[in-house]
Amino acid sequence: MLERLEEWDSNLLLFLNGLGVESWDSFWTFVTRIDSWIPLFLYFSVLIFYFYGSKKGFRVFVFTVLAFLVAHFLTHFTKIGVGRIRPSNLVDIYDGLRVLHKSDSFSFFSGHASTSFAITTFLVLSLRSFHKGVYLFFIWPLIFSFSRIYVGVHYPSDILAGVIVGVLIALIFYQISKKNLKKL
Repeated sequence: MLERLEEWDSNLLLFLNGLGVESWDSFWTFVTRIDSWIPLFLYFSVLIFYFYGSKKGFRVFVFTVLAFLVAHFLTHFTKIGVGRIRPSNLVDIYDGLRVLHKSDSFSFFSGHASTSFAITTFLVLSLRSFHKGVYLFFIWPLIFSFSRIYVGVHYPSDILAGVIVGVLIALIFYQISKKNLKKL
C-alpha cells in the first residue's frame, strides 16, 4: 500500500513538474524565494493594524508570528524525524524531473506550504469580518506551494501535508487569539 502511494506521488510529481516550460522558469524561481514576498508581508501587517488598531493589532500580529513559528519549527523537526530525501536529490531515479533549485534538507513536509497556509489562514480568519476580499490572500500560498513542485524539491504529498498542518495550526491560534482579544 505504501509503495503504491509513493509511486502515485512520484508520478504526480513528474507530471506536474513536467508541465513547466523554460520561459516560465525565472518566474517560478523568483516566486519560490521567501524574500520575494516581503511586500505582501508588509501589506498584511498594515491591514492588521488598520483594522484592529494598535493594541489589538499588536496582539493579532504576535499571534500571526507565533503561528508562523510553530509551523516552521514543527516542519523542521518533522523533516529531521521522517528523513525523506528530496526528489531534486534523486534526479538519477527521476529521469525527466526539471530541477531548478537544490536543497540539502529533507522533504516531508513542505515548510513553504505549512508556514504560508498557517499565516494566510490565520489572517483570513482574523480579517474576514472587516473585508471579504481577504479570501484572495489564498492565492499566495497556492502559488508559493506549487512553486516547490515546479522547481523539483517537493512531492505533492509534502505540499498536501504542509497545507493540512498549516491550516490546523492557524485554526488553533485563531481560537486562542479570539479568546485573548475578548479580554481587551
